Amino acid sequence: MNRSVVLHYHLFKNAGTSLDQMLKAHLGDAWVTAEFSMAGENNSDLVAEWIADTPDALAFSSHTMVGPLPEVEGVEIIPVILLRNPLARIASAYRFERKQEADTWGAELAKEHDLDGYVRARLARPNDRQCRNFQVARLATLRPGPGRELFRATAGLNTLLGHGVVGRVEYFDAFREALMTRLAPAFPDFDPPMARANTTKSDSEQISLDLATLLTEHNTDDIALLAQVNARLGLAPRLG
Repeated sequence: MNRSVVLHYHLFKNAGTSLDQMLKAHLGDAWVTAEFSMAGENNSDLVAEWIADTPDALAFSSHTMVGPLPEVEGVEIIPVILLRNPLARIASAYRFERKQEADTWGAELAKEHDLDGYVRARLARPNDRQCRNFQVARLATLRPGPGRELFRATAGLNTLLGHGVVGRVEYFDAFREALMTRLAPAFPDFDPPMARANTTKSDSEQISLDLATLLTEHNTDDIALLAQVNARLGLAPRLG
């Protein structure tokens, strides 16, 4: 390998903007971002082309990368992802969309409803994963094919852990240390300032018992995945 790059799977409301700011603070214009069509749940070839066609970049960030970890000849790809307690993530997504100046369906829905109404409306849409095992759905695309989604997400998690860094939003400081350690061989002077960007106040107190029960029922796979992450990283459960 003659080149090493960071590939940031930026999941919505999982502190990805803070991570991007840390990378950009250190790498400057060598940090780049792009978005892709998610049709077919596999755009790995497009991501690989992006990496190959941007030889001066060292860190790539996207919200919309799906499919197996891309492969580029001569390039070591170091995947990075942050995961979060799903109830805290959903509450944060609601607050963000409620304040967002956008005409998207989600932003309009958040402005029209309280958190309970927002969640129930999204759960009523069969293909809307925002409030239903969102993180498992994304990690499962790393291992496409038949089989239960959680099993494929676990295999995807193993791929990420084997090649890069997986962290918890709730343990961001520990994630930063793990990232520095993993990147040291390729980026020996990587020591980014701590960043907290695009954050919203925790909405945990707004989740009623009934809504928490409903969300737990619809996010059992996400919760199980985070339990695996906790065990692998030696972390204790913690709300966001």
